[in-house]
Amino acid sequence: MDNPWLTIIGIGEDGLSGLSEASRKALADAETIFGGERHLALADAGARGRPWPVPFDAGAVLDCRGRATVVLASGDPFWHGVGSRLAERLENGEWIAHPAPSTFSLAASRLGWPLEATICLGLHTAPFERLLLHLADGERILCLVRDGRAAIELAEWLTARGWGSSKLWTLKALGGPRESIIQYCADAYAGDPAAALVAVALEVRGAGGLPRSAGLADDLFVHDGQITKRPMRALALSVLAPRQGERLWDIGAGAGSISIEWALHGGTAIAVEAREDRAANIRKNADAFGVSHRITVIEGTAPAALSSLPPPQAVFVGGGLDSALFDRVWGLLPESARLAAHAVTIETEALVSELHRRCGGELMRIEIAHAGSLGRYRAFEPARPVVQWCVTKGSGGGQ
Repeated sequence: MDNPWLTIIGIGEDGLSGLSEASRKALADAETIFGGERHLALADAGARGRPWPVPFDAGAVLDCRGRATVVLASGDPFWHGVGSRLAERLENGEWIAHPAPSTFSLAASRLGWPLEATICLGLHTAPFERLLLHLADGERILCLVRDGRAAIELAEWLTARGWGSSKLWTLKALGGPRESIIQYCADAYAGDPAAALVAVALEVRGAGGLPRSAGLADDLFVHDGQITKRPMRALALSVLAPRQGERLWDIGAGAGSISIEWALHGGTAIAVEAREDRAANIRKNADAFGVSHRITVIEGTAPAALSSLPPPQAVFVGGGLDSALFDRVWGLLPESARLAAHAVTIETEALVSELHRRCGGELMRIEIAHAGSLGRYRAFEPARPVVQWCVTKGSGGGQ
């Protein structure tokens, strides 16, 4: 298509005066102009303006296919903006974009922060829990927020979790005549609920934060006792070897702790759990750790629940492995996928020993003992030994 019907324009607080000639021409020629109320006012859209539907629906724009249409967005439409959500539903030749400096770029330039060393998050469409992984003393974070009320709630959320001494800046109308940047302390921020904020900047102050190592403390998770305990979880994750963007099948997920940690390392997980109450716990944990967008919970029993799932790069079976489940999983695994299984019972130990003989991989018996009281003294109390088998499909083993 030589003449794209859709133009996606990044607009700043300086309105029409800050737009390129190409952007102004597209606006002049457009039959319909989509944007937020603020964007439409800045562009002087008049009767041609159509505010975004709430909730957002790209279908309203697609209905205009073939007619000159403009979409307005703040700054760079492809950085936490609407641009990618439209582009993924269009052919390349159907659209063209004219970005402006992003809100993040403007905020960093006002504060003097190096953008490449600053965390940028779109919290206007995501829960505050997305911050969890980034909260560490001295970290600098730029957050897009929904409005003034959301900024107040963010300050309260930080304070409730021990980060109330963090520096907090509100940044309004960046790049325009009404620009305002004010510094506060998170635990003292009252704010204006009616304010139309653009962004909040944080310089984090406080102790602790979420460790980046595998094997988070068990008490961070909601569970009924059915959880892969911290030492075994760390060992499982070491052989599952999570990588950015990879997918895990967590079969018999229990509390979902393996899925949660996999997601915290940048992957996505499908947690298969037969019990409704435990599936609910997985969802609670995913929400609490800010990774609900990375975890899909399937209430069902393997292997039946696996048939329609997208293929994984890794599989974890924390218990209940039998021959039928292994045969089904192995048949569904693509080449180079990793599988790790834990066995506690003698019967499952015998099975994984046979599978190790047939398919290769690594077989390890793990025995852990914890110090406890014994009268006036202390002694080690052994936990049940666990056998861990891990294998990569196509690594040379037979079947």
